[in-house]
Amino acid sequence: MVKVRSQYVCQQCGYSQVGFFGKCPECGSWGSAVETVISTGQGAKGKEQSKEAKKPISLASIPSKSTSRVSTKIPELDRVLGGGLVPGQVILIAGEPGIGKSTLLLQLSEKLGEVIYVSGEESVNQIKIRADRLEIKNKNLQLLEETDIDSIINTISTSQGSTLKGVVVDSIQTMGTSDLLGMAGSVGQVRECAYRLVRYAKSQNIPIFIVGHVTKEGTVAGPSVLMHIVDTVLWFEGDKSLTLRLLRAVKNRFGPTDEVGIFSMEDKGLVGLDSPEKVFLTKSTKSVSGTAVASVLEGTRPILVEIQSLVVSSKLAFPKRVAQGVDSKRFELLLAVLTRRCGLPLYEYDAYVNITGGISIKNDPSADLATCLSVASALFDKALPSDAIAIGEVGLLGDIREVVAQEKRIKEARRLGYKNVITSKEVKYLQEAIRKYLR
Repeated sequence: MVKVRSQYVCQQCGYSQVGFFGKCPECGSWGSAVETVISTGQGAKGKEQSKEAKKPISLASIPSKSTSRVSTKIPELDRVLGGGLVPGQVILIAGEPGIGKSTLLLQLSEKLGEVIYVSGEESVNQIKIRADRLEIKNKNLQLLEETDIDSIINTISTSQGSTLKGVVVDSIQTMGTSDLLGMAGSVGQVRECAYRLVRYAKSQNIPIFIVGHVTKEGTVAGPSVLMHIVDTVLWFEGDKSLTLRLLRAVKNRFGPTDEVGIFSMEDKGLVGLDSPEKVFLTKSTKSVSGTAVASVLEGTRPILVEIQSLVVSSKLAFPKRVAQGVDSKRFELLLAVLTRRCGLPLYEYDAYVNITGGISIKNDPSADLATCLSVASALFDKALPSDAIAIGEVGLLGDIREVVAQEKRIKEARRLGYKNVITSKEVKYLQEAIRKYLR
C-alpha cells in the first residue's frame, strides 16, 4: 500500500523538506516553498524499476486524422474556441468578479445537454435562482456542491455515461485535496487540483471548463503553471456599468488567439452580437460636428465604432487632454501632429475624446485618422459627410499610412452603407484630408 504525503519544495533551488515555510535552508530565499504531493511506501522503488521504458514514435508513422469538434451552439463562443470544443479539452475562463463567467457557463450547460456543474462558491439553491432568471430548462444538467477534487472526480466517474458532454468547475480556487495540508486557493492546492482535472479530461475525452479568479493586478490568481497546463485560456472582460462583454482567447492549442467574441449582458443572460456596429454607432440621420467613424479590428473581425471629440477654450496654462477608450499618450501625440503639421491652435483649447459603446481601441492605430478628423471637426464646428469613414494610421510627419487588413475593413464599411471611405489612397497627408473634407 502506498502512503501519500506532502513536502515543501523550494521553487528556486528545488530543495525539499517535510516542513519549512519561510526561509529556504539551502538557497536562503524567502517565501518560495510550495507544498507538493510525494508518494512513498513499500515496493515503490521496485515498482518504478519494473516499469518498461516507452519507446519514441516516429512522427511519419502517426496517421493523420481530423479532430471532430463539438459546437457549443453559442456562435460567439465557437468563434473564440476556433470552431467548437475538442474532446478532452480543458478551458480556463477568467475575468473580474460579476463580469458574467458563471452566467456564460450556465448558458453553455443549457446548450450542451448532459453536463455536471460543480460549484464550490454557491449553493445549488443559489444556482437554481440564476437558472430560473436565465430560463434554463435543461433536465440533464446536474449540480454538484463539492470542494474536494478527489470526491468530485469519483462522483463524475461513477455517474458518467456515454452522453456526458462536459464538466464545469466553478471555481478552481475553491477546490482542494486532502493529500495536501494547505488551504484551498494556495499555490500547491491550485496546481495539484488543476493537474488532476487535466489528467482526468485527457483520459476520458471529456471537455472541462474551469473558472479562475483574478488578482487586483489583472492576472489569473494562482501559479503560472495553471495557464500552462490547460489547453485554452479565455479572458472575459468589460465594464460592469455597461452591457458590452468581450471574450478573448489568450491561449488556444486548438485554434487562433486573435478571435474575439462580443456579447451583450441582458436581463436574461448573455446575447451574442452578430452586428456589433449597432452598439457602437449612434443611430442618427443628421451629421454632427466632432464625430467620425473608424473601423477597428477585433481579432479577424472589422468593427465600426464612432469617435466623438469635444474642443473648448481653455483658461489654464496647461490645457486638459482627456481620452476615454483611446490611449492617452497616443491622443497627445495626435494633438501634437495636428498642431505642428496642420497648424491647428489646439494649445489654446481643452480636448476631449470618447469611444461610444464602451469599447477600447488603445492598441489599434487604424483609428488615428478618424480621431484627428473628429478633433478638427469639433474645432471648426463642421461635420464630416454622413457616409464618410476614416481608416488610417497617422505618422509624426502628418502622413497617412495603410493599416492591416485595410481592404477587409473597407469592404465591411461599404456593406454597411459608408460609400465615402477616407484612406491613404484618397489623401496622403492629414493636412490634405482636413482641407478636403472640413474646409
